[in-house]
Amino acid sequence: MSTPTARTVTQVVTKVIGSATPSSTVRAAPQGGILEGGNPSVYQMTNPIIVFIIQAGIIIIFCRLVHVVLGRFRQPRVIAEVIGGILLGPSVCGHIPHFTTTIFPTASMPTLNTAANLGLILFLFLVGLEVDLRFIKSNWRPALSVGALGMILPFGLGFAVAYGLYHQFRTDSGLVPIQFGTYMLFIGVAMAITAFPVLCRILTELKLLHTPVGIIVLSAGVGNDVIGWILLALCVALVNAGSGLTALWVLLTAVGYALLLTFGIKPAFLWYLRRTGSIDNGPQQSVVAVTLLLVLASAFFTGVIGIHPIFGAFMVGLICPHEGGFAIKMTEKVEDVVTTIFLPLYFALSGLSTNLGLLDDGITWGYVFAVIFVAFFAKITGGTLAARFNGMVWRESFTIGVLMSCKGLVELIVLNIGLSAKILSQRTFTIFVLMALITTFATTPLTSLLYPRWYQIKIEAWKRGEIDWDDNRLELEGGSPRDSVSFAKMQSSEIRRILTYVRVDSMSAVLKLSSLLALNPDSVPEVKVHPTKEGPLAQTASTRTLSKMPLQLHAVRLMELTDRESSVMKVSEIDEYTTRDPILNTVRTFGQLNQIAVAGAVVVTPETSYATSLTDKVSDIKPDLLVIPWSGSGTMSENQYSLGDGSDQRFSNSTYSHFVASALQLASSNVAIFVDRGFGGSNNNEERVSALRTHMNTLSLGDPSIFTAPLLDQGHHIFFPYYGSEDDKAALRFVLQLAQNPTVTATIVHYTMQEARDSESVHRGAPEVTLSEKTTSVALTSRLPGNYATFFSSIRDSLPSDLASRVVFETVVSTTPLRDTMEKAAHEVGRNPMNAGDLIVLGRNWDISAALAAGMNAPSPIVGSEAKRSLGIMAEGAIGRSLPASLLVMAASDGTNGGRTQSFSL
Repeated sequence: MSTPTARTVTQVVTKVIGSATPSSTVRAAPQGGILEGGNPSVYQMTNPIIVFIIQAGIIIIFCRLVHVVLGRFRQPRVIAEVIGGILLGPSVCGHIPHFTTTIFPTASMPTLNTAANLGLILFLFLVGLEVDLRFIKSNWRPALSVGALGMILPFGLGFAVAYGLYHQFRTDSGLVPIQFGTYMLFIGVAMAITAFPVLCRILTELKLLHTPVGIIVLSAGVGNDVIGWILLALCVALVNAGSGLTALWVLLTAVGYALLLTFGIKPAFLWYLRRTGSIDNGPQQSVVAVTLLLVLASAFFTGVIGIHPIFGAFMVGLICPHEGGFAIKMTEKVEDVVTTIFLPLYFALSGLSTNLGLLDDGITWGYVFAVIFVAFFAKITGGTLAARFNGMVWRESFTIGVLMSCKGLVELIVLNIGLSAKILSQRTFTIFVLMALITTFATTPLTSLLYPRWYQIKIEAWKRGEIDWDDNRLELEGGSPRDSVSFAKMQSSEIRRILTYVRVDSMSAVLKLSSLLALNPDSVPEVKVHPTKEGPLAQTASTRTLSKMPLQLHAVRLMELTDRESSVMKVSEIDEYTTRDPILNTVRTFGQLNQIAVAGAVVVTPETSYATSLTDKVSDIKPDLLVIPWSGSGTMSENQYSLGDGSDQRFSNSTYSHFVASALQLASSNVAIFVDRGFGGSNNNEERVSALRTHMNTLSLGDPSIFTAPLLDQGHHIFFPYYGSEDDKAALRFVLQLAQNPTVTATIVHYTMQEARDSESVHRGAPEVTLSEKTTSVALTSRLPGNYATFFSSIRDSLPSDLASRVVFETVVSTTPLRDTMEKAAHEVGRNPMNAGDLIVLGRNWDISAALAAGMNAPSPIVGSEAKRSLGIMAEGAIGRSLPASLLVMAASDGTNGGRTQSFSL
């Protein structure tokens, strides 16, 4: 019999179970999502993230697709983001039934706006980081004149346009009643401002950043940007303030806060950065957190006093130091998320707010053309006249004016502030968005048209007094040309100036090669005497000088210019960045230890322009030899080996081969292509890679048991086959200069190519062998001009006696030169595996490639067609045989750009 307690429990359980039946009217919200029939595209106030993800995904993908098209026309990404927003907005996709209400419902826009404005705050912080006020200090005169006149004229004409816009469109919906003076100030700012971030990228991509035009534009752009933001803050304060007295208090508070940031917070922030070592070593995660908190706090303060939050973020960016690359490193920490996710949302919202359908009558279109004309005419005229007053020629001045007319993303930020403050209606907003797009879109093609590369070279030579305006070369007093050393004399001179492309994967080998060329009799270490000791050694210890000019080594680092803002900042701060580059500092230290004069430079450029940038340095420096090391992976990446079969892919990948082929075509000096295979003693690379793989498998990458053994034998052996061409002549001089080093031995074989005759006549007519007493003779008829053989004989016969013991000349007559050369090379190199590495030197020899290919075997499968065009047919054979030696291919220049043959047929 049940107790009363048991009956009570039973009743409670029954009620609970009954309330959970499907017919119950009280149910929790479905948690199964689409599994319970939920529609993810329906906006829910309690769960807005789902629709936000859909919106962000559509915007980002759409804008990226538009940028793929516009990027081919060298347009900045902001253009694609705004156009993408316009296409997604009411102008295009808005005509698709239910598109806007489904994808961009009105209830979801606050969430999208919040994310976009957070991204805008962080982006203005990045803009402040990018602005380097040192540009104004070092170039204040042209910056002041170009910036001032470039703003005064647009302001004046902007006031005139503002009068018509104000009276024509002030009845549009969504506007707040404001005074004409405030409206006029806003329109003047919109007309006068210049987009510094976009401008900096355009200058970088057009390689104008370090030209007189680029320096003036960048300096004026910095000042223009700062003054524009100040005036915009004033305009916003006037709109938000209830009275003139309130606006005055807002401005005084803003000025006081700016002074507090400059003289109070900035010193404390710098102390904190030095204390944590962030200036020298980059910001730690805690430093990034403190900096971003400072950004948000500053944005909060400027927002609550009646100025837009972006101004606080911008001011924090301005106080961050540029010393030690801190601004660049901080930008690298923040920029990817901001520019990839948040910023496209903001500019796409600009497009969504743009309605081309509102431009529906002739008067409106008249104002569209008027605004565009004033924006172009005023900025171009103001910048041009100011540049002309600073001594620039007219074409340079027009280029400066066109660049200063660039509006870009800064203009769009200004317009969005005007729209949110209800200064602009949607109609006038659309008018100014069109103006911003057109002026930004036109900047790059107009600049390329006005200031092409050939004109830059001409104007630089004219300013140096090398040519007159009609391109006639001028002569110095006495009638001797400025370039007094003829090309022939330069070819026959010793190599004393080298330009090399420095890569991490081949740096040690290139430096070792340079040290062999830098032989100096004073390189023997000097015996030192303690300063307190007396004697002749102590007296002469500090008076030692070089008896021979040292080798000049110009080291160039090529770094890719990406779409990141930090990449552009590296270009604008390239001088300071060059002094901090660890690779160049290593080269400088090596030069000091080996009595080599080293000059280093970092070039940040798009990967597609690597060859052009390198050969531009050739034109500037005029080296005796350009050294291009071959990539360890076959790509532009500087990783030496991949963990697969990367050593085989280094010649089959066309990326690096195309770069080398382009450099060969453009360079105006002799070029040496250097393929490192253990030169300088690193012949245990494969063992180290194998050990690396083993230790990676055991998660023991830091094992200290992997040593590089010291080299007891510092010797090198060189094999060089001479066929008779300009490439071979240059290579022969190079080999003999290397051979002056007492650690180098060389075998030089002269191959003559003749048509077969009977063997008896072969032995009667075979050339006489000198020094080596070795000859391989086959009946041939010479196919080469006699002067090449004469040149070889003269070099051989005039060999100094101190080289006779280390250099061996041979003469070989062959009908199959490629096969015989490879067999001879296999016999010569790799004899001493304990030395510092052997070297095979080859001429590129495109002019006699068909003759050299006689009797060749099948092409090497590991050498691609691009690599074959770059290295030559002889190098292909050496690579295919996997000879145990490094390879250097010499390509002589005829003294003009593009003077080398780039293709051949067999």
